[in-house]
Amino acid sequence: MKTSEFLIGQLVTAKVRTGIYIGEIIERYDPRLVVKILAVIKHPEQGDLHHPYNPDVPMFHERRALAYTEKTTVLPKDVEHYEGEIPEYKESLLQAAQQELEKLDKLNRWTAKSLDNMKTLIESY
Repeated sequence: MKTSEFLIGQLVTAKVRTGIYIGEIIERYDPRLVVKILAVIKHPEQGDLHHPYNPDVPMFHERRALAYTEKTTVLPKDVEHYEGEIPEYKESLLQAAQQELEKLDKLNRWTAKSLDNMKTLIESY
C-alpha cells in the first residue's frame, strides 16, 4: 500500500520488527507513517533479529513491546487498516506476552523431544 492510502486518525495494525500492534496514524512522513501505539497483538520475539532462534550470538537482545502511546514510524507495506474494538493496552500486552511464552514453551518441549529422538537415532546408526 502507498502512504497516500492512509489518513491521519485511521486505526491500523502495524508490524514493527517482530511485534504487531494496533495504533492510530498521527502523521504521514513520506515514505513512512507515524503510528501511536494503542494495543499489542503479538509480542516481539527475543534475541538477535538477524539470527532468529540462535542462542549463541554476541548479544541476545531483550525485546520489550512498544509502550502505550509510543510513536513509531512504519512503512506502508507493514500497515493494514483495522476495524473493531481496541483492547485495553495493559491487558493486550499481558495476553500477547503470555501467548509468546506459550509458543516458546511448546518450542522448548519440541526441542527436548527432538533431542531425545536424535540421540536414539544416532545410537541405532
